[in-house]
Amino acid sequence: MKVRIAASASRDEAAAIAAAVAEHVGETVEVYVGDSDEPTLVREVAETDDAGEGEPGDQATEPGPTERERRLREEIADIERGGPEKYRERLEEQGKLFVRDRLELWFGADGLDFEDGRFANFDSWSPESPDVDEYDPDTRLPADGLVTGAGTLEGRKLHVGANDFTVKAGSVAKHGVEKFLRLQERALKTGRPALYLVDSSGGRIDQQSGFFANREGIGKFYFNHSRISGVVPQICVLYGPCIAGAAYTPVFSDFTVMVRGMSALAIASPRMVEMVTGEEIALEELGGPEVHARHSGSADLVADDEAHARELVASLVSYLPDNCEERPPSADPVEPAEPPAGLDGIIPQEPNKGYDMHRVIERVVDGGSFFELQSEYGNEILTGFARIDGRSVGVVANQPAHRAGAIFPDSARKAAEFVWKCDAFNVPLLYLCDTPGFMAGSGVEKEGILEAGKKMIYATSEATVPKQCVVVRKAYGAGIYAMSGPAYDPEATLALPSGEIAIMGPEAAINAVYANKLDAIDDPDERAERERELREQYREDIDAHRMASEVVIDEIVPPGDLRAELAARFELYETVEKDRPEKKHGTIL
Repeated sequence: MKVRIAASASRDEAAAIAAAVAEHVGETVEVYVGDSDEPTLVREVAETDDAGEGEPGDQATEPGPTERERRLREEIADIERGGPEKYRERLEEQGKLFVRDRLELWFGADGLDFEDGRFANFDSWSPESPDVDEYDPDTRLPADGLVTGAGTLEGRKLHVGANDFTVKAGSVAKHGVEKFLRLQERALKTGRPALYLVDSSGGRIDQQSGFFANREGIGKFYFNHSRISGVVPQICVLYGPCIAGAAYTPVFSDFTVMVRGMSALAIASPRMVEMVTGEEIALEELGGPEVHARHSGSADLVADDEAHARELVASLVSYLPDNCEERPPSADPVEPAEPPAGLDGIIPQEPNKGYDMHRVIERVVDGGSFFELQSEYGNEILTGFARIDGRSVGVVANQPAHRAGAIFPDSARKAAEFVWKCDAFNVPLLYLCDTPGFMAGSGVEKEGILEAGKKMIYATSEATVPKQCVVVRKAYGAGIYAMSGPAYDPEATLALPSGEIAIMGPEAAINAVYANKLDAIDDPDERAERERELREQYREDIDAHRMASEVVIDEIVPPGDLRAELAARFELYETVEKDRPEKKHGTIL
């Protein structure tokens, strides 16, 4: 029986009425308060015992889920099953996770905190049949092949977009485009990072009308990527071949992770390449992780598998703030992996002898905190995040173990982009300088050494975060400019006792200044002795002590004290704000 009572009735009054009526009529009573379409209380008649006796219950029960709610939950479960089972099986063959399982890996058993647009494209198919394989995959497109919403990764709230490869190979069309655009716009509103889990074949060619060239179409993705750039971190993980339009989200992102054996990134597919150029090439060779990690620089990190990709991103975000208005998170200080007291013994006495700059870094930063990016690209410079006394810093370090630490076009571009990102997200910069300068020669001129060098110097010049430069050994030529030397507004230019600052190294300088006089010496032994004397004189002029005496640098630091010195300086200058001339923007990058 259904009973409706006045809206002004209290819950106790409703319960009393329900109990009295149920006892009187001997059947279940539903009590509706006011104009409500759903019962406020349901009073059930107690079941009799084996003797046929029994009293009605004396407590009103709360209503359970209605048939309408149950039906909705069934629809949601059906959507979350994704595309046809045969495509799920193909994912297993490829060693890849189904998108819903991937979200559980990233965010726990419950997946996303919430989802937006789950019912996208719902009207184009019927969810009544329990067998999804009975549906036409051309019309049944759950969530339109894209899952969007928000998740929590190691305590950090992120906006998330993830392609469902079981639905039309993760391609996007009208509704998926709308969902992705909303994700981007909401990231701007909240100031939270955006995470893109990309496994997409690109735009749905057979449905391109209405989303490709429209004002609010797929082209708006990259307009929004550009607007978001520098506001919140954008992180992209590739799980499959991303070709043509799909390839732009990874390269527009601040940080891109490729997965070995899964990912590929290219402006056109191998088939299209062959049609256009006649070149026959496999996808792995065209745009696999090795190509973009070593040659193009488009991949910041390469993961071994899906779990490793999550681990890398979780580490990455620990160094970054949510947005450009915040400072990076800090952590508890950790002692260096190797004792700082051993630092000076790593640096060779000879200025031209190679050594691994990683060994310097591990004696300066918190143990295990150096998180290197683009480790296989532009190896003459190391870039990555680290912590010093718990504070996030961005490290830009010359690498004498590779081509003497000379700066080449690719390493200059790598450093410029890293400095630009650090500055955008308020990460202080530490430059460790040991370079003979920019590389010379016809090869690097053709590769644009001047253009690339210009970008590195520009990024260093424009950076407003606290910067510290340490002259570890050589600082020759324009290398000291690119590495934030005294003219580039660092909070300090420090040197170790092995440091030298000069227009060029001793050998080149002696040859440039004294070539004619040396050529006039016929005796080889006499010439060699004279060259040695000139080199020693020259090195006295460029030595760190001379630079400190003339106050070119701020301080010569005992190597064993460098970590403590840097920690104290980064702490003091943590709140420094620097002004730059008012303008629309520079033109260099």
